Amino acid sequence: MVGLNHTRLTGWAYSLGVKREEFVPLVWAFVYFFCLLCGYSILRPVRDEMAIEGGLKHLPWMMTATFLTMLAATPLFGWLSARCSRYRLLLTVYAFFILNLLAFYILMMSHLYPEWVARSFFVWLSVMNLFIVSVFWSFMADLFTPEQGARLFGVIAAGGSSGALVGPLITTGLTFIVPVPVLMLASMLFLTLCLGCVYRLDRWGREQSVHHQTRPGDPLRGSFLAGIRLTISSPYLLGICGYLAFLTMTATFLYLEQTRLVSEYLDQPEARTRLFSSLDFTTGLLTWLTQMFVTKRVISRFGLVAPLLFLPVISLIGFLGIALWPTLGVYVVFSVLRRVGEYALSKPAREVLFTVVSREEKYKAKNFIDTAISRGGDASTGWLVTGVRALGATTAHIALACVPLMIAWAWLATVLAREGKRRSASTVSLMTESSRRTV
Repeated sequence: MVGLNHTRLTGWAYSLGVKREEFVPLVWAFVYFFCLLCGYSILRPVRDEMAIEGGLKHLPWMMTATFLTMLAATPLFGWLSARCSRYRLLLTVYAFFILNLLAFYILMMSHLYPEWVARSFFVWLSVMNLFIVSVFWSFMADLFTPEQGARLFGVIAAGGSSGALVGPLITTGLTFIVPVPVLMLASMLFLTLCLGCVYRLDRWGREQSVHHQTRPGDPLRGSFLAGIRLTISSPYLLGICGYLAFLTMTATFLYLEQTRLVSEYLDQPEARTRLFSSLDFTTGLLTWLTQMFVTKRVISRFGLVAPLLFLPVISLIGFLGIALWPTLGVYVVFSVLRRVGEYALSKPAREVLFTVVSREEKYKAKNFIDTAISRGGDASTGWLVTGVRALGATTAHIALACVPLMIAWAWLATVLAREGKRRSASTVSLMTESSRRTV
């Protein structure tokens, strides 16, 4: 029986393009991302409900507060990464957010200033989400080579999607029997499990350090503002910033409109939370299926250009649809398709782009891009939508204005894919030359 199970596992791994020596770290990375996104997905519907409880008119302010918090957190993260080993850095980040969850549980159970707690939770979870996921993918880009990333990141991303499937189910089930604050404790459990996965992966990474010019577990050194400096001095990283800005701005517009329509259709917090959970579950299921059976094949056959192009193309079609039929159903379908494309195709491809940069760029610059740039897009879009609506613009007008931007986004996707391919080939050439000299 053991031999049969081993054969099945080996056949499954081979079908996914996994080599024997990669199987164990792949499993740990899969479980790590599962626990991470399960813990977050338990809370995501709560955040969407808190956006309504905190007042929809305050959303631009909450998004601005999120952006400012990110700006303050970025140099702090740079300072930590310059002084802490990789393992200590990850441990510190996750322990901090675990303690924050305990604090929110106490605040929510006390029922003190519920509107301000709701707004604070919206800002906090928006920061927490980007930070924990950014640090995770920095870790993955540090552990795996560009060639491994192209083969394995789709499978690893499926671990997160599996967690994103389970999280909403836990939320939906628990809201029938316990108050919403208890969800904080459920999320804490899954984030705590991540720490064991970090330990095992860091130990494996140290054993594979032959591919690194420095010991991978050492602090990164450098300035606490290095992430900003590295980003603005690299056309390649600025291109990734541009791609993410297009993604974030269009996603924020969809989020604002969808939240507004849901608040008009449903007036009970529990009902809205369950609706958001259902949408998250549907997105997670479709994402998981795509990652397991489509992502690797698409990247293997077409390289990074196809997954990077998917979002601009589907967004072009979606905004034309919104301009013609601005209903909740259209928003829901468009939003689900975009999120599936983001998590199953665009996200793994973007993370592969970071496997060809330096270790300092993988942590410091990537963290700045994934957090401050992303939330900056949220904040600016929130105020932009509010401003143009005050001038009389309708949803159809805004959607049509997005169409030429989607064309520019598609062009940028092709440029990044081409540059990523060139850098990957250069990295492989350098590694081969280094191996020859060692021999």
